[in-house]
Amino acid sequence: MRESRKMYLFLFALTVATFAGFQGWRTLLNNFAVERAGISGLEMGVIQSVREVPGFLALLVVYLLLIVREHRLAALSVLLLGLGVGLTGLFPSYGGLMLTTLLMSFGFHYFETCNQSLTLQYFDKGTAPLVFGRLRAVGSATNIAVGGLVWLASTHLEYVSMYAVLGGFAVVVALGCLLADPTRVDLPAQSKKMVLKRTYWLFYVLTFLGGARRQIFVAFAVYLLVSKFEFSIQEVAALFIVNNVIGWFANPYIGKAVNRFGERKVLSLEYVSLLAVFVVYAFSESKWLVASMYVVDHLVFNFAMAIRTFFQKIAAPEDIAPSMAVGFTINHIAAVAIPALGGIVWATVSPAAVFTAGVGLAVASLVFVQLIDREVRLKGEE
Repeated sequence: MRESRKMYLFLFALTVATFAGFQGWRTLLNNFAVERAGISGLEMGVIQSVREVPGFLALLVVYLLLIVREHRLAALSVLLLGLGVGLTGLFPSYGGLMLTTLLMSFGFHYFETCNQSLTLQYFDKGTAPLVFGRLRAVGSATNIAVGGLVWLASTHLEYVSMYAVLGGFAVVVALGCLLADPTRVDLPAQSKKMVLKRTYWLFYVLTFLGGARRQIFVAFAVYLLVSKFEFSIQEVAALFIVNNVIGWFANPYIGKAVNRFGERKVLSLEYVSLLAVFVVYAFSESKWLVASMYVVDHLVFNFAMAIRTFFQKIAAPEDIAPSMAVGFTINHIAAVAIPALGGIVWATVSPAAVFTAGVGLAVASLVFVQLIDREVRLKGEE
């Protein structure tokens, strides 16, 4: 890892900036949307669908790499995220939220694409899970700080000021990273074209299913807590702090667990846990039981790093950057549609029906993940 230390520190700094901006945006969003913009459940679903459009367009990263180096694209993406977050408080309307969300989301998704790609390129198969775990832990620690900041600031500052501070921080860090060059010249050159291979089919399927179920959580879990159980902004912030304290301690061990037990077992545990989570979301009337399942959901989402480390084991080295971009697009095929469709189901059928669909996605993921060891073995026999 010593030879890639510059890249680790570079990704460390950008991860802090990204999590600070995105976590602050997410912590404030539901209360800002309800209290200032008067957003309904259906409108929230549409906004969350708009938020996923940049993820669907992540394959464009492949073409951006023709004109800008990958580490610089990572820094520029965080700069864009910061601008989107910083402007959010100035536009308390349905249309304004859609526009600032889109700007923020392009930055977030393009950074995550570059972040995953650079980690898999610069760290070997034994080290990459540990780096993913450490960076997630760094993100969790950042989220704790942001949750505390929001908790304290919410009684003294308006939304516009809080968004400006969080977005401004991300912008400053990104500008500093634009001046850095953490690259190495001894690594395989990455393909500058879109890569789709039949041998990567299981990675594509698991990525698609993960994106679909994740959007149910992102778009509707906190909205359920705010709209049904009347969580205040302080309670939402406290819940995020609890999530991230657990993540801070747990994420490094998740990376170690991937190395020790393998991707199949780690991901199987995630999907079994999700069965319980979605059932509780759908049918429980207990405010605190639902909140506890939110914590579980947040924790097991970090297990998804095992999908990427599985891909590292079956991929050609030059396919990593374009495949991470394609993977993000596949992840967001369902993600673009599900929040809006979920909003319609929420309004016309019931909130329970939205979360019941998540049970089906968890079952499908559990079935497909059992094929991971076979795919790794077939790659080893080539």
